[in-house]
Amino acid sequence: MAEELTPETPENESDRTAEAEGTEEPIKQRKNGLYPEVSDELAESMKSGWADTELHGLEPIAQAAHTERRRAALSARFPGERLVIPAGNLRTRSNDTEYPFRASTEYAYLTGDQSHDGVLVLEPTADGHEATVHLLPRSNRENGEFWLDGQGELWVGRRHSQAEAAQLLGIAAEDVRELPQKLREATGPVRVVRGHDAGIESALTDKVTAERDEELRVFLSEARLVKDEFEIAELQRACDATTRGFEDVVRVLDKAEATSERYIEGTFFLRARVDGNDVGYGSICAAGPHATTLHWVRNDGAVRSGELLLLDAGVETSELYTADVTRTLPINGRFNELQRKIYDAVYEAQEAGIAAVQPGAPYRDFHDAAQRVLATRLVEWGLLGDLDVEKVLELGLQRRWTLHGTGHMLGMDVHDCAAARRETYVAGTLEPGMCLTVEPGLYFQADDLTVPEEYRGIGVRIEDDILVTEDGNRNLSAALPRQADEIEEWMARLKG
Repeated sequence: MAEELTPETPENESDRTAEAEGTEEPIKQRKNGLYPEVSDELAESMKSGWADTELHGLEPIAQAAHTERRRAALSARFPGERLVIPAGNLRTRSNDTEYPFRASTEYAYLTGDQSHDGVLVLEPTADGHEATVHLLPRSNRENGEFWLDGQGELWVGRRHSQAEAAQLLGIAAEDVRELPQKLREATGPVRVVRGHDAGIESALTDKVTAERDEELRVFLSEARLVKDEFEIAELQRACDATTRGFEDVVRVLDKAEATSERYIEGTFFLRARVDGNDVGYGSICAAGPHATTLHWVRNDGAVRSGELLLLDAGVETSELYTADVTRTLPINGRFNELQRKIYDAVYEAQEAGIAAVQPGAPYRDFHDAAQRVLATRLVEWGLLGDLDVEKVLELGLQRRWTLHGTGHMLGMDVHDCAAARRETYVAGTLEPGMCLTVEPGLYFQADDLTVPEEYRGIGVRIEDDILVTEDGNRNLSAALPRQADEIEEWMARLKG
């Protein structure tokens, strides 16, 4: 990694404001940089001799019509109020390197933009709102920002001009560095999505309340419960790429056996970066007894023939929609008798859960259906004494081994719509366009003395992404086999 000439760009609101008002401090030199000074001659040379790269006649991005409709719904919900939705800022990982940036879901949902420091503002008008996206402008060449600043375009790449952004997004664009002062001077009711941009929140500190801001966040979460056709296509694209990622993993299981779970993680990550933006969440590459840890993301354990691999992973598309799929695979390509018995129970539970995903059905029906199957099998296996299934479910005793809920909403976040009100989510009713996971599991911990020794250390989960349709449901991740025999045949074919 090349050594930058200076530290990163100003991080806070006062620095942004100073730049916009023409009172910016000189760009600081790196404390231990090899070039402690810039000669006047070099500074002058760097100002000129550059081609005009402005782009003209750009077509709007694919989802511009959808984001416009989403903003219209938001406008109708909060008439007469100024609404502020930030993308978020870069976060320093160490010294002068940053974590990869991912725009806030609310901002990306309403704009289609993924720029750091961006802020969408809906200004109230007589008949609705006027939307403006506030962005960092192109790097300044006159003051040397573009080559001296750590976030200058010479270092991190060209960004769109505001004129280009307006064409692409279908929204008027302005300089975000001027926004904090405008917000401080603004009058009237304001709401902001909190937790993404401390500088913007500071400019609004005397104008907003936590309760009103939470209402905005809840509305935007609930707005995503039903997906439009653009979102459904993105989720299908995410599932298709995830299918290819699982196939990649099966092909290299021998290499994972020679190394560790990290080979699996790296293999899937390569697919996510080639076919999408990133992984939608930390991949769970849990081999052997690690499969009983729900969120095993250390991925540093051994991969051994004869054990199971629980792979829970999803590709996030370039438009930030993620899949969330789990398969439990026999590492050597064949389930043994006990592994198959446990796997088949989970498969049967998932089948019952998927069948319960229907328009007009209570949301939790799929969970209850899957849990009933698993409780029935646990009773049949003698793991719950002489209790019957109804009593087990009443007391929730199956949860010792089923552990988690059977699914969740899916979309731009892996656990999408999490801020929605309970009555519109877990206590609500399924509607066409909703997308959720169905993911029952059984997990027998390695130290669980209440089960036979041969069960201990076995964990199985099967997860698919299910779209509610007008007449039932559609499995977006159906390209990956689920039934035990199909799993074995699929693995044999991929491994040659």
